[in-house]
Amino acid sequence: MQEFNAVLELLAMLVTDVRMLVLFALLGVAAVSDWRFYRIPNWLTFGGALFALIAGTLAARTPTVGALSAFGGLAVGFGAMLTFYVIGIMGAGDVKLMAMAGAFLGPQQTLMAVLCTFIVGGVVALAFAIHRRRLGHMLANVKAAAQGMAVSSIVGIRPTGHIPAAQSVGKLPYGICIAAGTVINVLAHQLGYV
Repeated sequence: MQEFNAVLELLAMLVTDVRMLVLFALLGVAAVSDWRFYRIPNWLTFGGALFALIAGTLAARTPTVGALSAFGGLAVGFGAMLTFYVIGIMGAGDVKLMAMAGAFLGPQQTLMAVLCTFIVGGVVALAFAIHRRRLGHMLANVKAAAQGMAVSSIVGIRPTGHIPAAQSVGKLPYGICIAAGTVINVLAHQLGYV
């Protein structure tokens, strides 16, 4: 009975909270765009972030609290992904998409969404490598990247995420993982699991 009530609350949230409907729609469009074109459009990320900042500010009990939550979530989402962009593992669109989602969620829930995204991304990357029969290459790349990051941090130089084309497992449209991880987090949060 408790699960049924949780599902009803979830449906009520989706019907009454326009911000979550907009977030889910934007994540869906981003995932499809990344899958088809390996690009997440700026109009989507910047427009979505602007909507989230305005709506979050207006929907809160006080505008200051709403604005701080929206800007905090945006900063957490951006900061969590920026390192991966800097070392060349992730595209700029992925960073902007997570920042946009963060503006909808606020800082605490964004941290959980990032964690869910990384878990989904790991599972998808593993399945992708197995499907392409390149699991050994992927594991070797992960080992080399970890060693390079460790040495770079000790020596104090910027690591590069460059992997020679012959060793690459292939491009993974990470926008799909961000969308799935964020939706899973929102649903789990609404159902009281996180």
